[in-house]
Amino acid sequence: MANESPYAHYSALTLKPHPNGILEVVMGASQSANKKLSTADHNLHRELASIWSDIDKDPQTRVALIRGEGKGFSAGGDLGLVEDMANDFNVRARVWREARDLVYNVINCSKPVVSAMHGPAVGAGLVAGLLADVSIASTTARIIDGHTRLGVAAGDHAAIVWPLLCGMAKAKYYLMLCEAVSGEEAERIGLVSLAVPEDQLVAKAFEVAEKLAAGSQTAIRWTKYALNNWLRLAGPTFDSSLALEFIGFSGPDVQEGIASLREKRNPKFDPSCPF
Repeated sequence: MANESPYAHYSALTLKPHPNGILEVVMGASQSANKKLSTADHNLHRELASIWSDIDKDPQTRVALIRGEGKGFSAGGDLGLVEDMANDFNVRARVWREARDLVYNVINCSKPVVSAMHGPAVGAGLVAGLLADVSIASTTARIIDGHTRLGVAAGDHAAIVWPLLCGMAKAKYYLMLCEAVSGEEAERIGLVSLAVPEDQLVAKAFEVAEKLAAGSQTAIRWTKYALNNWLRLAGPTFDSSLALEFIGFSGPDVQEGIASLREKRNPKFDPSCPF
């Protein structure tokens, strides 16, 4: 139908249009009633990869605002999805393509993106959260790149943007040790644009979105395009990091990583390494 919403086929993401061309993208709305964190299962991972292309083509949207519902922004990959990736080549190949598209689609989306991160911010949701043009975190947010804890290389968005935002030394520290970064510390080191108290987070994100929506759309979008050439220059670095991550999903360490997470214990990785 001609008048059907371009987002009618989305089920894992909740899309809420607001006045002045602001589109609110909500993760975990269906899970918040059960006080669960939003986890990236097969469906959500696919939708997080594709939504940015649809936003780019939507003439009614000037600004996208992404946030999480409930206890946090995002909880990372669903363990069922991770197990399927580790055990099924076809799933691994499909999710690799989605992970690639998620990063490049956020970068290439012409519309500015604002993120509002609270609580835990991990996994596929964090990709959009940190690649957003204006990233806002609550001071108490816990930003975690959990890849090495799982037993795979820090792929996704990490290699393409963390060194540019906070420098190589901080990027290596947080990514290799899988240390959590508070929202307050993330602002201090330049990992996010702003950190505000949690009770002000959504209001601040909408305030920023309103300013972007009211500005010159050509000037703002072309500024984003030009600045994101820094990220496009890092494309080969990102591609290699993602390839190394997905090689890891075929190895033994990820099996121990999954088991330790299910059993809520520290992992015991084999100290030997073929590389």
